[in-house]
Amino acid sequence: MGWLQPNRNAIFVGANANRAAAFKYSSQQQAKMPTSVVYKFALHGFPRTPYELEQLYKHYTNEHAPHCDQVVVYLLINELLLIAQKLNKSLLDKTMRALLHDPMYRDLQSPIQGEEDKDFVVPRHILTCFTCVKEDGTIALHVMHSPDPSQPFDLEQIAQYALIFGQPGLENTWQGIAFDFAYRMHWQTLFGFALCQALCTTSAAKPVVVRRLVLVMARSRMYREAVASYNAAFPDQPMVAQYRSHLNIIQVHVPDKMAQNFSDDNALHVLLHNQILLDWVDHAYTYGVVYLEQQFHNPTMSLDIFCEIDNEHHQRLLCYGTPPAIPQWDGWREISEDNHY
Repeated sequence: MGWLQPNRNAIFVGANANRAAAFKYSSQQQAKMPTSVVYKFALHGFPRTPYELEQLYKHYTNEHAPHCDQVVVYLLINELLLIAQKLNKSLLDKTMRALLHDPMYRDLQSPIQGEEDKDFVVPRHILTCFTCVKEDGTIALHVMHSPDPSQPFDLEQIAQYALIFGQPGLENTWQGIAFDFAYRMHWQTLFGFALCQALCTTSAAKPVVVRRLVLVMARSRMYREAVASYNAAFPDQPMVAQYRSHLNIIQVHVPDKMAQNFSDDNALHVLLHNQILLDWVDHAYTYGVVYLEQQFHNPTMSLDIFCEIDNEHHQRLLCYGTPPAIPQWDGWREISEDNHY
């Protein structure tokens, strides 16, 4: 893993990353750029052009280059390669394409030799709580049961399950959930996922129903407008959101043959009927946005529907801005052993 220096948009790796992080947390200031010649060839750490990549490679293969420089170059190139391998092809720049297509870079031999190199290397690992040691001594992913459906908002349990079985770093198979290269999960997207799962029964039609719920969440204030319209139509029986610790949720079941007819109005009715808090749907907004972004790269809906929803999403964003998040359920979070069930 590396350390991003925001004010210079530079990546540090190994010991440079450790020093920059320690300096940041101790002084609340940004560390200075490393004096290594490596950062003369690539000013921002990661090579931004094929030429910078070539210069780094030449320095790596130079027998007179300091060994510590060779380790840093290897870490930078290898880290960028790992990121490039996980991105959609449409997002690759020229440098990443060169990395993927040229075996000279892909098959770079590791210069890391032993104890003397530990100061330069930050180990890449999955937390031990996600792994177990087999009888032959090899490491395997921990086997766990799927999240308990009776506890749909146990976010830590859902997060662990998604990290173990959601292929982190590859094409994200958990639509709408966002996690980064450090295996941290974005809590807003996880909450939106949990809310949709809680509202739907398991059936062949579930993906279509969830999709409609998500698309409502992706459009700012749409649910608030529906609640206002309902209260205006039924002033004697206004929608009163559930504030109890134990929610009474009636899951929607749609016959498979009727799934394609499930509309925005139906999705709004499900939210209204279950008296879902307005703040909850606002909080799930990021989940809807991530879902839309994934649809752009790996569509599972028709292009016409996507364009219509995306255009309305942008119009509402311009009019109303980003819906507020619930602070205690927000941000990127790392799943630690303390959270392990």
